[in-house]
Amino acid sequence: MNKEFIYTEIADGIASQIRNGVLKPGDRLPSVRMMCREHQVSMNTAKRVFLELESQSLIESKPQSGYFVSSLMSVKLPLPEVSRPSLIANNDEQDELISRVYENMGKKGLTFFSIGVPSGDLLPQAKLKKEIINATRELKDGGTEYEELQGNLKLRRMIAVRSLQWGGNLSEDDLVTTNGGMNALSFCLMALGKPGDTIAIESPCYPGILQLANGLGLNVLELPTHPTTGIEIEALKKVIPKIDLCLLIPNFNSPLGSCMPDENKKETVRILSENNIPLIEDDVYGDLYFGSSRPKCCKSFDKDGNVLYCSSISKTLAPGYRVGWIAPGRYKDKIMKLKLLHSTSSISIVNEAVANFLKSGKYEKHLQQMRKALQNNYQNYVQTIADYFPEGTKTSRPQGGLSLWVEFDQHIRTTELYDMAIKQNISIAPGRMFTLQDQFENCMRLCIGLPWTEETRLCLQKVGNLAKKI
Repeated sequence: MNKEFIYTEIADGIASQIRNGVLKPGDRLPSVRMMCREHQVSMNTAKRVFLELESQSLIESKPQSGYFVSSLMSVKLPLPEVSRPSLIANNDEQDELISRVYENMGKKGLTFFSIGVPSGDLLPQAKLKKEIINATRELKDGGTEYEELQGNLKLRRMIAVRSLQWGGNLSEDDLVTTNGGMNALSFCLMALGKPGDTIAIESPCYPGILQLANGLGLNVLELPTHPTTGIEIEALKKVIPKIDLCLLIPNFNSPLGSCMPDENKKETVRILSENNIPLIEDDVYGDLYFGSSRPKCCKSFDKDGNVLYCSSISKTLAPGYRVGWIAPGRYKDKIMKLKLLHSTSSISIVNEAVANFLKSGKYEKHLQQMRKALQNNYQNYVQTIADYFPEGTKTSRPQGGLSLWVEFDQHIRTTELYDMAIKQNISIAPGRMFTLQDQFENCMRLCIGLPWTEETRLCLQKVGNLAKKI
């Protein structure tokens, strides 16, 4: 029997028992060794079963004790609605709100549920410091020289190796380094669009993308988006005659945490390619999966170089290092010209340090720990929301990433909730930040990248209690 089939069959069987109430919250599951004996499978297959069930938030592990049916199974929070954006934009309110939220970034004493980056407590800061020191010793002239235009060769090689995990099969020559993920997206939009062109995006969408598109004079067309599976393919087909390019975050999109199924990614690539519409893929969250394997990317299905794949380490390793990259496909020459014009070179020492960190294997070990922490955070957030937020509150069910989307009843405006929370030294991200339209006033995004402590729980509890007062 096919090993893949065995793993999915066992996981589906246990999942069915949990959902049907045969296995109840708190029930202990068989150990890995017992699973091996009962089903006559290898240790790796048994562990993969548990990883898959964990990714669905059906079970949770307890150190030295084993696996248990998740307490979340007793939490019945419905999913947010599928977004239904119109074609009418009003960006003034969004810009003003973003400025209010981000002006506090870095301010001492605030709990930031609003900023979508991992806390420094989840990052290997000491190890990175050592790599920076080593890079200054290894590089010619201590790293004071410019890199080659395409970027650090070792870093590009390590990124290419990691692309095999999601079916990218890239080579170092396919990649161009950038100063962070937003710099990569900026190069792509400048290379492909001109003022007056129309770009299709998810709705809700990461505010930085909305501001960038606006700043370049592009018309933004927001697509209906499901909180679990991403954009609606039929909606994309209908707007094809109206758009000139498309930008998506297919894996664990911010703010919903949605992940497009492989068949949807493949169909999206096919539709856009047939109509000669470039697809910019932002994959900064792809490594933060909760399941047993990394999801594929749209670039995995790209046959003619029409997908410009962008990513960075800003959400996984070091936001302040500003290390990003593009696999621009057939648009490589345009990207190289823009890099020459706007930045010439990335930061030599930092890129060398990151390259060495990836090559050493430390990055993957770090990711394993970080993914576990984020998944536990998600479970704790949902439990706290269920306990303390207003009745009728809905939450997304991300299978990875840093975002949790919360939807209240219509009478609760999260801009008002933000004003109340900031007085308590708590910052949230109101839903209106994530659109250019009059929608999501009753929604907010919470970053799950904070260390889960009693203080974090109390702050989240305060947000829920404040919402009840509105």
